[in-house]
Amino acid sequence: MTKNSNDNEHEFISFEPNQNTKIRFEDADEDEVAEGSGVAGEEAAQDESMFDAGESADTADVTDDTTSADYYFDSYSHFGIHEEMLKDVVRTKTYQNVIYQNKFLIKDKIVLDVGAGTGILSLFCAKAGAAHVYAVECSQMADMAKEIVKANGFSDVITVLKGKIEEIELPTPKVDVIISEWMGYFLLFENMLDSVLYARDKWLVDGGVVLPDKASLHLTAIEDSEYKEDKIEFWNSVYGFDMSCIKKKAMMEPLVDTVDQNQIVTDSRLLKTMDISKMSSGDASFTAPFKLVAQRNDYIHALVAYFDVSFTMCHKLLGFSTGPKSRATHWKQTVLYLEDVLTICEGETITGTMSVSPNKKNPRDIDIKLSYSLNGQHCKISRTQHYKMR
Repeated sequence: MTKNSNDNEHEFISFEPNQNTKIRFEDADEDEVAEGSGVAGEEAAQDESMFDAGESADTADVTDDTTSADYYFDSYSHFGIHEEMLKDVVRTKTYQNVIYQNKFLIKDKIVLDVGAGTGILSLFCAKAGAAHVYAVECSQMADMAKEIVKANGFSDVITVLKGKIEEIELPTPKVDVIISEWMGYFLLFENMLDSVLYARDKWLVDGGVVLPDKASLHLTAIEDSEYKEDKIEFWNSVYGFDMSCIKKKAMMEPLVDTVDQNQIVTDSRLLKTMDISKMSSGDASFTAPFKLVAQRNDYIHALVAYFDVSFTMCHKLLGFSTGPKSRATHWKQTVLYLEDVLTICEGETITGTMSVSPNKKNPRDIDIKLSYSLNGQHCKISRTQHYKMR
């Protein structure tokens, strides 16, 4: 698997099969991020002051009764993961443009930032004229966010609240806007969406705005013999020993990586669209059919999932894609390797269904069930595989 060539930075997509509305993908220029925010560069260099705050992520208290949820929040205590997200200019610049170019959504409004991290979205909102911003962050990064807010002169506008959104109390009964960067790998990994929906139901005024308000999950198929050989078939013979029992485990774990668009063999199909302003928590579990049509004669080694996000309340519809044909993001794509190598001819179809649900023991993990069939000239197969994102 090779790195994305980023040939198509300007791409237009629709979020519904019959929807004519298109998303305009914004240029995400790194220099503009640095100049536009005046904050991102400072936030990405917080490593020294992090440890002056009294406790680093590496030395945070971890008790014997630490749960998987605790580990999740602890992982966001370290500055490194926030540096990666801030340097994802597709992600950060889109949010900045949404806020700065649509100040009518933010100005004089009370804003709730769910999972605020370093507070970058809260800072954007404050600069855009928000009446007040409540930045909720459960990890140790909340302490850094308070310092960042103070250092940038927004302590009177931004209140940082440390704790889980489901457990904290806001100093205000309602908010006008909820903003969050909740998306995980495969869109739903880490299940932060539930926290956004909880906040929406508890605090958002009638007619309030959720940013972003639409997200969609898509599927395509790729040729990936070289990488599959390296990551999966490797276990068949390790220094002459059979370790194929690990291969079975490796097959069940989706791989998060960047797919080169030249690997794509079929068209892409929409699996699921989510309206964050209206959906319920249970809607994140679903079973969706798909039909992928081969665009050339080739072999298929894996299916690839990616997601798109849109902000439909803006003056001009804004959003971004994490697909292989778009500019790379830190989310990359999610690769699900198939047990069989499919030989497919142009015009032939892979049909099937994909079922997605939170893991029962740890709802931040995802269980995926994939059923697929190919009835082609050179290959006839029908199989069901299970995957676990951990």
